[in-house]
Amino acid sequence: MRIITTSLLLLFSAFIFAQTDARIYDIIDAVSSERIKNDIKRLADFGTRHTLSDTVSKTRGIGAARRWIKSEFDKISKDCKNCLEVFYQKDLVKKGTNQRIVKDVEVVNVVAIQRGTKFPNRYIIMSGDIDSRVSDPTDYTSDSPGANDNASGMAGAIEAARVLSKYQFDNSIIYVGLSGEEQGLFGGQGLARYAKEKGWDIIGVLNNDMIGNITGVDGVIDNRTFRIFSEPVPPNETERQRRARRFFGGEVDGISRQLARYVHKTTKTYMPEMNPMMVYRLDRFGRGGHHRPFNDAGYPGIRIMEAHENYTQQHQDIRTENGIDYGDTFEHVNFEYAKKLTSVNVINMASLAWAPPSPEKVAIGGIVEPSAKLKWDKVKGATGYKVYWRDTTSPTWDHSRYVGDVSEFTLEGIVIDNFYFGVAAVGENGHESVVVFPNEIWRN
Repeated sequence: MRIITTSLLLLFSAFIFAQTDARIYDIIDAVSSERIKNDIKRLADFGTRHTLSDTVSKTRGIGAARRWIKSEFDKISKDCKNCLEVFYQKDLVKKGTNQRIVKDVEVVNVVAIQRGTKFPNRYIIMSGDIDSRVSDPTDYTSDSPGANDNASGMAGAIEAARVLSKYQFDNSIIYVGLSGEEQGLFGGQGLARYAKEKGWDIIGVLNNDMIGNITGVDGVIDNRTFRIFSEPVPPNETERQRRARRFFGGEVDGISRQLARYVHKTTKTYMPEMNPMMVYRLDRFGRGGHHRPFNDAGYPGIRIMEAHENYTQQHQDIRTENGIDYGDTFEHVNFEYAKKLTSVNVINMASLAWAPPSPEKVAIGGIVEPSAKLKWDKVKGATGYKVYWRDTTSPTWDHSRYVGDVSEFTLEGIVIDNFYFGVAAVGENGHESVVVFPNEIWRN
C-alpha cells in the first residue's frame, strides 16, 4: 500500500493549481477585431453621443446610440437563451448641477447582467462610456464621433458580452454602457448608488476608457502596452484603518490596487505578449474616469486604457490646422489593439467569475518571531488557499505558496518585518480570488 506524505500531497496540489485553464485561451481566440470595428463604426456614425444631445432621432444623438446598444445586448441575450437581464438605469440630473449641465437631462445607462450560478449577487463589472464631446463640453449639437473616446471601450463591453455569454460562471458579470462621463461622471455615480440600494457585492469594476489608440502624441507607436490605473487605498477608509497603516503597512494595498495586481498577473499568465503597466494613481494626472464613483462608494475599481494617448484626437472639434487633423474619428482607431485590450478584460472577468469569493478576514501574526503567520476565514466554494508575499517595494505579488484547504499557515523563516503578505481563495478549477491584504492582527 502506497503512503502519500503530507508534504508530497501539498507539492502535488501546488502543481495542480499552477496550471492554466484552456478555456481562457478559447476565450481570447473568440474575441473579434472585425466585430469591434463594426461596433465602433456604428457608434461613431450616430454623429454625436453628447449626454445632452438628441434623444428622439433614430439616427443621431445619444438616444439612438443607447437604444442601439440595448438592442445589441438583447440580441446577445436571445442567442444565449435569455442569459442576460438587459435594462436601462436612469437618473435625472438638473440644470446647473455643474457648469456642464446646461439643461435638465436624464442620464441613462444600459446594463446587461449575466447571472452567476453559485453567487448571483457577486458581480464583476466591465464598463464603457456611451457619451462623447468636442472642445466645448456644453456643445451638444456639433459632430462628435468619439471613435476612441469612448466607442472603443463601449464596443469592447459589447464584444465581451458576445464572447462570455457562451459560458456559465459561478459569479455574475455585468456589461454596462455608462452615460454622462464627460459631463461629470454622472452615469457611474448613478449606477454606484443603484448598486448600494440593491446590495450588490461588487468584486471589481473594470472601466475601459480609450482602448484603441497606438500612436501617441509623444511619437511612440506601441500596440502591446496598456495602463492599469488604481488608487492605493479606498477614499472612505476609517480613521482607525489609516492609523493602523502607520504601524502595519498597506499604503499601496487597498482593494483597487489588489484588483490591478490581479489583472496584471492574469494578463502575464495568459497573454505574455502584452505589457500591462500598473500606474500608482487613481487616473491620469488631475483627470478622472468612470471607475472613480465606484471607488468613492467603497468598491474596488480600476481604469484600463491605452498607454500612449494622442491629445489632438481627444475632446477636439473636427478640423485641420497646420497640417494636423484634429478630432476623434474612426480612421484613427487600431482595431487589433482594441481587440487585445478587450481580451485582457474578458480573461480577467472569466477568471474572477469562476473564482470563489475572497476571504473577508485575514489576520497576520509573527511579531518579533522568525516566521510569519496568517489566519483567515474560509469561504464557500474554495477548495484551498494560496499565501502570497512580496518585498515591500515590489509592485506585484512575487512569491506564493498553495497551502491547501486550511485556515491558517506559518511561513517558516519568512520574517514579517521584511515583506508584505496576502491570502487568496482557490476554486476547484484553479481560479483564484483577488488577494486580500491582512486586515487584523493575530496575537497569541
